[in-house]
This record gives sequence, structure tokens and C-alpha cells, in this order.
Amino acid sequence: EDVPSQTFDNKDYFCGKETFPVYESVFTEEGETMRKIAIEIEKPPQIEIHVWTIRKGILQHFYVEKLSKREFEELPYFKLITRTTLSQWKIFSEGEAQISQMCESRVCRTELEDLVKVLYLEKSEKGHC
Repeated sequence: EDVPSQTFDNKDYFCGKETFPVYESVFTEEGETMRKIAIEIEKPPQIEIHVWTIRKGILQHFYVEKLSKREFEELPYFKLITRTTLSQWKIFSEGEAQISQMCESRVCRTELEDLVKVLYLEKSEKGHC
């Protein structure tokens, strides 16, 4: 017997939690890498972009900017990398604050990479949630 699939207003859900699209842009110029991680939030409708400037593996500068969806759509280079829940985004943001302090004086390539992995949700197995 077919079980009807659940529909959630065209939104993706993970373990019953709403997920949000996450985008990434990486731009390298003259030995400096600018990495941007962005999340699309619906209420209020905006894009939150976390910008890291990395030179020789050291996090030189970190800031957050908020844009409207229209402004974001005009930006080049962003690609969708995953969808995440707000709770995972909170973990990412808190970890980012710690890393930004910790990495002002030392190389932190792996810490930044590991932090981005937090946003990727494990595929839920039955009974996993």
C-alpha cells in the first residue's frame, strides 16, 4: 500500500525541522581568499552573509552583512551548497565567533573547513530523529 508523501509548502524538512538554503562563494586574489557563507532566512526575508578574509591561512577579517533577497540575487559567484536548520546555523555562528578570536594570530585552515561541515545535515535514517 502506498503511503502518501508529506508536503510542507514546497519547503524541505529535516527531522521535522524546516531547513534553509546555504550558499558559498570563494574568491581568491593576490594571495588573499575571501570566503562567504550565506543563509536565506524567511522571517524576516533576508540573506545573512558571513564573510571571512584569509591571508596565508590566517583569518585577517571577519564580518556579517545582511541583504535583501533582491540584492543577493544580483551578486555573482554564489552557489547553493546545502540546506541546514536554524539550530545548526546557530552552532555555526557560535563556532565562528570562537574561531575568529582564536585565529587572529595563527593559521586556521582546518578549523574553518570543519566549521562549514557543521551546516551539512546527516541524512536521517528511520528512527534517527
